[in-house]
Amino acid sequence: MSISVAYPVFRTPDLDPALRVARRMVAFGAQPCSEVSVVAEVPTVAEVGRLREALPDAWFACGSWDAPVVPPPGIPDLTCAVPARELPDDLAGVQAYLPLSVSILDQAPESVEDHFAAVAGPHPAEIRWSSLAWPEAPERGLYGENTHAGVTLLLNCDSRELDARADTHLVLVHVRRCNGDGYEDRFAQWLAEQIGQKVIGAPQYS
Repeated sequence: MSISVAYPVFRTPDLDPALRVARRMVAFGAQPCSEVSVVAEVPTVAEVGRLREALPDAWFACGSWDAPVVPPPGIPDLTCAVPARELPDDLAGVQAYLPLSVSILDQAPESVEDHFAAVAGPHPAEIRWSSLAWPEAPERGLYGENTHAGVTLLLNCDSRELDARADTHLVLVHVRRCNGDGYEDRFAQWLAEQIGQKVIGAPQYS
């Protein structure tokens, strides 16, 4: 089964230019079926409450192996994704599940990005555009790509795993991982050039 590889093409401490560059890359490959998903780390009970109000259509979940087998009284089982509206007013029992993730998946582009970026806070987060299509560039020996064409904007981190905190935001472009002969590097570099950027670091593998 083929997988994707993501190349960093822009880093900045400022959110607005990060969003602009990511959107320019998305626009280069946008399709009627394109989607956007967002996810953020939620490390405290206070942040759960804040983001529950700020993102009422979001879902909260715990991915820790140390999560309670039996939920605390009044708290839903957060080892499965729970809609924000189903969280109780009293969130004290959520402490046992921290850290949580909050997500909104498979939305139309331009429907959630600005609001999510504004409310995500200082914690690691991701905006991921998928179902794009990169055109071919025969003059560079590059074939078109659909399955693994995507763009990610990492907020406050440098890793797609959201485990490398940073004071900057990072835009990555996704291509198909091939046989490691440099094709992926050339494709990513060509894509970055289409929006006036360049590959600025090592690729990240899924």
